Amino acid sequence: MDTRNSTVSRTANYVTTRDGVQLYYKDWGPKDGPVVTFSHGWPLSSDSWESQMLFLADHGFRVVAHDRRGHGRSSQPWDGNDMDHYADDLAAVIEALDLRDATLVGFSTGGGEVARYIGRHGTSRVKAAVLVSSVPPLMLKTDDNPGGLPIEVFDGLRKGSIENRSQLYLDIASGPFFGFNRPGAKPNQGLIQSFWAQGMQGGHKNTYDSIAAFSATDFREDLKKFDVPTLVIHGDDDQVVPIDLSGRASAALVKGAELIVYPGGPHGITDTHKDRLNQDLLDFLRR
Repeated sequence: MDTRNSTVSRTANYVTTRDGVQLYYKDWGPKDGPVVTFSHGWPLSSDSWESQMLFLADHGFRVVAHDRRGHGRSSQPWDGNDMDHYADDLAAVIEALDLRDATLVGFSTGGGEVARYIGRHGTSRVKAAVLVSSVPPLMLKTDDNPGGLPIEVFDGLRKGSIENRSQLYLDIASGPFFGFNRPGAKPNQGLIQSFWAQGMQGGHKNTYDSIAAFSATDFREDLKKFDVPTLVIHGDDDQVVPIDLSGRASAALVKGAELIVYPGGPHGITDTHKDRLNQDLLDFLRR
């Protein structure tokens, strides 16, 4: 069925996009509360935000998060696994729920989703933005981005995904994502298994394609279009998305952005530093 000209529809748990993709979403907290949306990282789902969503909902906020196309409980389209579609899907959720004056929060790949949303859709429905351990401005090393990571890093992820993505997800979670590979660190099996379970729920093709989406998409022009209060939060021991090429660079490109650095913080600070992150988000939202 050709859905290009149809309108976005929704049920209690799903938004159907104009190209027929079903996006699972959560809508917690008081419906008349200030709105906060959450965009998750790769290869996870909206479940990765549950600590922040529960905390903020308990403090009177309406919190909304969806599973990105091809991830979690959303459908697994063969095509459209790129940042433009991710941003348009976020727009579909925001429009279907008629969210206004929303603070958009993005983690890792989700930070790219937020940046591209503002780049493509503007800020008419946006009050503020928060980028947590996020991939913008550009992760990949290019001629005009010499400080980026070499293509071999992401080719390695693609190779691991094809050969045994289950093991890849276990290795990422057991090592650099939460900083469990650092001397003296004590791996937490609950966090490792949660990461693995979320990753394996996603589609193989979708999560594979998403590696290019989060690594090779250039968000520099998107960040320059930010015209709302913006908070950037990043750990200075992030081994997955290094702070110098991401958090610090994004804060420098967004006019008036505030940067908060978590000393020793790994990539997965939504779990390892959740109490501090929850409070920092609450303080920012209450301004």
